[in-house]
Amino acid sequence: MSPEWREKWRVFRGERRAWWSLLLLVGLLVACLPAELLCNDRPLLIVQGGRWYWPALVRYTDRDFGGVRNVEPDYRSPAFEKLVGLATPQAVGATAGASLLDQFDPEPTDAAPAVARPPAANAVLDRFDEEKGDSALQSTLGSDTAAGPAAAVLSPGRPAGGKPAWVLWPPVRYGYATIATRSRTGRDALAAPWSQQLPATSAWLPSSWVDGHYLGTDDRGRDVLARLVYGFRVSLLFGLALAVTAIVSGTLLGGIQGFSGGWVDLLGQRLSEIWGSLPRLYLLMILSSILARNIWILFLILNLTSWMGIAAYMRAEFLRARNFDYVRAARALGVSDTRIMLRHILPNTLAPVITFFPFLISGGVLALVSLDFLGLGVPSPYPSLGELLAQGQANLQALWISVPTVALLAVTITLLTFVGDGVRNAFDPRRR
Repeated sequence: MSPEWREKWRVFRGERRAWWSLLLLVGLLVACLPAELLCNDRPLLIVQGGRWYWPALVRYTDRDFGGVRNVEPDYRSPAFEKLVGLATPQAVGATAGASLLDQFDPEPTDAAPAVARPPAANAVLDRFDEEKGDSALQSTLGSDTAAGPAAAVLSPGRPAGGKPAWVLWPPVRYGYATIATRSRTGRDALAAPWSQQLPATSAWLPSSWVDGHYLGTDDRGRDVLARLVYGFRVSLLFGLALAVTAIVSGTLLGGIQGFSGGWVDLLGQRLSEIWGSLPRLYLLMILSSILARNIWILFLILNLTSWMGIAAYMRAEFLRARNFDYVRAARALGVSDTRIMLRHILPNTLAPVITFFPFLISGGVLALVSLDFLGLGVPSPYPSLGELLAQGQANLQALWISVPTVALLAVTITLLTFVGDGVRNAFDPRRR
């Protein structure tokens, strides 16, 4: 690092508000980057019969755990817990045993003809008949501690030796798109993180904490905390990527215009003025209605106009710097134009552009949130802070949706503004 950049870094470190804002912002981003390890409806780790499974990272099917279906299991369902041996099978008695046998051999009725018994059922029942006998079948099915084939039917995934599986869950057992269907509070959608009294019956609903929803649920039964974590990560990374592409494309186009001059500069200015005169909101609405909406299409649409401010600034800097003495000396030595632009002019004009970087990030975050709030952004169920704001507006009584979202958005923009002020002061010659 050159002495000049070390001095700028020292000045930035001296801006305590900007320095601590940068540390807090980076900490929040690093904490939310592994969002799949924090909020997920799949376990982080399952150990069954000496084998290790990583459902949060790898997609498994029911067959991988000893089932029969070729679909991904519902890891939070009692059926899966019984499959892998997480829960001890309940005593089923003769009635449950009869219902289990009816699944293999339903009795014919007048309305429906007899159904042929599947080969797999024949093998299971024959094995019962050989080892236990017909009289022992009912007692075996009614015992929750029985060994042998009956225990395999009730809990096929239980490892040999009776050792149950071991599961490691993330702190929040819901993903951003998981819809709650088995709520113990009596309410799936708009479940509050505190006790609520129903106005019609005067009954009290317990807090959504009993279901693991620490910030309640939205109007579709999705976990608010999970959507906040994923939405913050998407918004900040989107703003960061938009700022980087705006600086790169704006520096490239503006630098070529300013350094070339003549008809290249004249033609570029006229095209920029025509493109800048187009209403940005209408352009976004038209393109969003024509193209399939997703995060990448939205990123490309916003990049159509995000470069214009940086390009105008870099054009003026290159237009001024091309007549400096060190540029003329480099030309006299036979240095190529590309090397002059990248090696001599760009380092002397790029420093002020860095001061724009935090503000470009905040502008990208606000652009994404605004489009999502208006319904022009990414479609549901993709996580979005703007979509949470729209839900908060539609459900004013659900303060657990609007208040955390507004607070998180305000803290993010404030931290970015403080960082931008610190960077601007560090590059101010009067501060050094």
